[in-house]
Amino acid sequence: MTRRNPINRAQRRLRRPPRERFATREVAFDVDGETCRGTLYLPAGDPDDPPVVVLAPGLGAERNFGYPAVAERFADAGYAALCFDYRGFGASDGDSQAVSPAAQRADYAAAIDRARRVDAVGRRLILWGTSLSAAHALTLAADRTDVDAVIGVVPMLDGRAIARRRGARYLLRAGVAGVRDLIGTRLGRGRTVPIVGDDADLAAITEPGTKRGYLDLVDRDSQWRNETPARSLLRVASYRPVERLSEIRAPTLLVAGTDDPIVERETVADAGETLSRGTVVSMPADHFSVLSDDFEPAIGHQLSFLRGVF
Repeated sequence: MTRRNPINRAQRRLRRPPRERFATREVAFDVDGETCRGTLYLPAGDPDDPPVVVLAPGLGAERNFGYPAVAERFADAGYAALCFDYRGFGASDGDSQAVSPAAQRADYAAAIDRARRVDAVGRRLILWGTSLSAAHALTLAADRTDVDAVIGVVPMLDGRAIARRRGARYLLRAGVAGVRDLIGTRLGRGRTVPIVGDDADLAAITEPGTKRGYLDLVDRDSQWRNETPARSLLRVASYRPVERLSEIRAPTLLVAGTDDPIVERETVADAGETLSRGTVVSMPADHFSVLSDDFEPAIGHQLSFLRGVF
């Protein structure tokens, strides 16, 4: 069994004694007959109509994997923040841990609707994501007209390009495993693969050095499993938010890590050129350190961006 870091830096920030900096509410909302659950962070002092940030976990993750620290910092700065689990993960209904971009975008859209129904929250809307959830935030921003700002941290922009970079052998193995899972699921014999593995593994994330960074974010009290149905590989590999970037009209910040082995800095910079109102910040970080070792500079860039928007 892989040893997990008992409490990562982001979680230590979360567990400090409260200083009346914000209030929290547990919220729930329905998606196609199932329930998603999350936490709403409200800034202290009862500010008038604060903008709301809707944020969701990255690929295969739960909302307690460092994301409360992000929501706290937004609340400290005067924003409301709703952080939720997708269906199949964490406190939300189901435990399949299946990764379906379409289903997760539906959950994200329902979270937006839920935030809109909170009297203490204003109408200004910010979509936030990291890795795969950044892909969802960008795609939803292309679909909607009510988005006032978007933040994508180490955004997954092109699943096909990432899969191809892993080589022909990976593509073949992923394709075979995914199809077998799709067929086997109908017969009650589905197949799973790791969410994060070593570079020789058939996993959703395989780049060198990523396994330790990912597992260090896993909350020690979580029932999370390092597995997802193999069909998730097919769905993520066909997901290409890069094709929708030109449709986004809201101010958009993309944060790139210069040491990110999954999403290269140049890819993020090119995406910024496609955005009509895009800002790209490159910083020394990898794909997961933006939630741990490099959290402070990463969140500083995000808050600075929002101060320029509102």
